[in-house]
Amino acid sequence: MKTIIVANQKGGIGKTTTATAVASILNAKRYKTLLIDADQQGNSSDTYRAAIEGSATLFDVLLDEERISLEEAIQHTESGDIVASDPLLRKADEILNGDPEGLYRFQDALDQLKGYDFVIVDTAPSLNSILYNCLVAADDVLIPVTADRYGLQGLSQLNDTINAIKRRQNRNLKIIGLLLIKYNKRTLLSREVKGSLEEIAKSMNTKVFETTIRESTKAREAQAVRETLIHYDAKSTTAQDYSRFVDELLKEEEL
Repeated sequence: MKTIIVANQKGGIGKTTTATAVASILNAKRYKTLLIDADQQGNSSDTYRAAIEGSATLFDVLLDEERISLEEAIQHTESGDIVASDPLLRKADEILNGDPEGLYRFQDALDQLKGYDFVIVDTAPSLNSILYNCLVAADDVLIPVTADRYGLQGLSQLNDTINAIKRRQNRNLKIIGLLLIKYNKRTLLSREVKGSLEEIAKSMNTKVFETTIRESTKAREAQAVRETLIHYDAKSTTAQDYSRFVDELLKEEEL
């Protein structure tokens, strides 16, 4: 089982679109895939039309006094399997503060999970206790970056956090690559950002994926109707780009 964390501390960067697209495309390719929504905003849960009220969520797995297993929290939706987020995840720092085992709750939960090829985790745009939990348990970190000046902000701090986790809690953790989102090869800015990103990737001991993701109105429309992009319009440019990216990702995993 491979656990891939989709992370970037900057908001509006395309983490949820990336996480839901990758998970749903892997499912379509017959890989048994679980999406975990670790962002208290719950956008991935909304896209998968997962229930939060009256249903077990990631809060019950990680933070409730009587914690349950991940398997008990899995919802089987038309888009795929998901463990839903919960607004109560905002209490994570308060609950886990001072707990010497607090960083390992997600790892403990994953250790009990069976039957999946991939676990894709959508994370919040902040360096919080839930993200640290996810990094401790992960195999790979996938970092989406938008093709604009602001998209590069915060990468250094995220890299420092990942390296700190790697040194002390998870020696096998690695940044599998940077994925350029909302890319337009016709604009000078996109080309300049891509060039800068390649230098940044070298400093982070990783790479920029060859596949870039173009922006389209179909991606926003899919969010509005609460559907994954691959289900809403598999022929859209953005969906086609994500399909090519998943093929590239699978080749990377084979290596």
